[in-house]
Amino acid sequence: MQSTQELKELCKLVRHHIITSTTNAGSGRPSSSLSAVELMTTLFFGGVFKQNISKPHDLGNDKLILSKGHASPLLYSLYRVAGAITDDDLAKLRKHNSMLEGHPTPLFPYCDVGTGSLGQGLSIGLGMALGINLRTKNLELRTENIPKVFVLMGDSEFAEGQIYEALQLAGHYKTNNLVGILDVNRLGQRGETMLGWNLQAYAKRIESFGWKTVIIKDGHAVEEIQKAFGHISEDRPTMIIAKTIKGKGVSFLENTDGWHGKPVPKEKLEEALKELGKINPALVGKIVAPVFLNSVQDPHDASLKLQATSYKLHDSIATRQAYGDALVEVGKQDENIVVLDAEASNSTFAETFKKTFPDRFFEMFIAEQNMVSVALGLSKVGFKPYVSTFAAFLTRAFDQIRMSQYSYADIAFCGSHVGVSIGADGSSQMGLEDISMFRSILNSVIFYPSDASSAIQQLKLLHQYKGIGYLRTTRESLPVLYTREEVKSMKIGGSKIIHQSPQDKAVVFCAGVTLHEALKAYKALNFEGISIAVVDLYSIKPLDEATIKKFSHLPMIAVEDHYPAGGLGEAVLSVISNFKIQISNFVHLCVRKIPHSGSPEENLRYAEIDASAIVKAIKNIISR
Repeated sequence: MQSTQELKELCKLVRHHIITSTTNAGSGRPSSSLSAVELMTTLFFGGVFKQNISKPHDLGNDKLILSKGHASPLLYSLYRVAGAITDDDLAKLRKHNSMLEGHPTPLFPYCDVGTGSLGQGLSIGLGMALGINLRTKNLELRTENIPKVFVLMGDSEFAEGQIYEALQLAGHYKTNNLVGILDVNRLGQRGETMLGWNLQAYAKRIESFGWKTVIIKDGHAVEEIQKAFGHISEDRPTMIIAKTIKGKGVSFLENTDGWHGKPVPKEKLEEALKELGKINPALVGKIVAPVFLNSVQDPHDASLKLQATSYKLHDSIATRQAYGDALVEVGKQDENIVVLDAEASNSTFAETFKKTFPDRFFEMFIAEQNMVSVALGLSKVGFKPYVSTFAAFLTRAFDQIRMSQYSYADIAFCGSHVGVSIGADGSSQMGLEDISMFRSILNSVIFYPSDASSAIQQLKLLHQYKGIGYLRTTRESLPVLYTREEVKSMKIGGSKIIHQSPQDKAVVFCAGVTLHEALKAYKALNFEGISIAVVDLYSIKPLDEATIKKFSHLPMIAVEDHYPAGGLGEAVLSVISNFKIQISNFVHLCVRKIPHSGSPEENLRYAEIDASAIVKAIKNIISR
């Protein structure tokens, strides 16, 4: 821990690096970085933040989330002063192939998550804090030795609703190892923020959610900051609220609008550096090592041996129910499994896991954006989160899902109640855009099980996959199609050929509820002497390209309970285009009209994706 005077000298050095690195890069946000220099320098080198810098991912370390990701020059400069990176590294700020990106990502070894979409950092920090508390629950640690999670936020992002979702849930769970630091510098990207420098207004809002608040009237007074960090609560989350000046340290930047996102011009660099005063480049900031050490982060166990299910052929079981059953089986074998649900666990069947492992179940209430970011935080401290709600409601958290890919997240999502077949609840509850959403995520995996047995196996495959995975489940009960042995061959990028013969006139590609409709169509056509092939494309991403190519000599029909854009049909077409082959015909049956309330049968018929629509499409094709 360094003295107050040393901290002040370190602040000048940090400012020097912020200004020079951004000017050299020709871009960046130095003014937003400068406002939080004293706050973060005191945190890092004043004995509050504890980290073994030689092992940045050790679970015994405190964690830092830079929610105001545009202040990345501050983060990099702090680690330069700590001796973790070099001047050469700083010189590559924002350059191609540099680990010092414009907004921090895990390419930088001292960064756990990618930030840049404002308002998500506090939720991520909450997930980390909950995970740390769960992991250290059975260890005899003094409160002060349990790793803390610090989240630096800007005042502009406090207009984001997700911030308040996180505040509310952290207060509910009394997450005492979560510390927020609010940099109230008054100015946003353009003009003044909603509350300006009204610190009391921030405090009142935050306290209403059960947080302790500590106000710093001068966020550039090291002594005052030191005292504030000494008042972190032991029984609830704490928010440090500091009045700061944007651009602090450079007179022509200070509290001046119009400089956001602009570096100091080269012609004014000397003037700016002169204002900082004399610096000591040899001065090193020392980060205190943690007391609690856990060098080994046990990954989740991907080598599962799921018990044989009791599902029997033709039993009527919803795939969402199978999801709950599978979670319990996975949870028995892997203690690093956690489940999150948005107050829909009695519908998604995540409550099955909750009843068995209540300590590893997190009720997120109806706040899907917060839920996804919390899951990201949990995944970064060694857990494999399973996130569930209605598929329709996952769409409101798309940005959070999108951002998690830049943090190399390992999260499994389950969207239930997909498609028009949910029935009377109506169009607002039908997941009809979810495949498109998850297909757009780089390296994601998507499964759509057609029965309970395949749902069990596909969840196992998602467990083994390290990355973002999605399981699509239906509301209604469906007949079991596969035996225990048949599902064992299912794989990522696989499919199941249900029917085929040399006499086939067409092939139907489908999954989930439409597979059952295709099987009805198969029987009806077979009765009329018309043979068709039926393929269960349960792995929607990646697709079984070899099997699709195998049937390329036949007219193709893709049937799905999803809107046309981005679904199964377009996925099949994209594969076909890659083959550069001519197919005789392609028909895409999907939901092309706004659906309405009604029975599953009525809705499938109205959408023209039921058995009769499939029969009609095939007869039209073969009559040409």
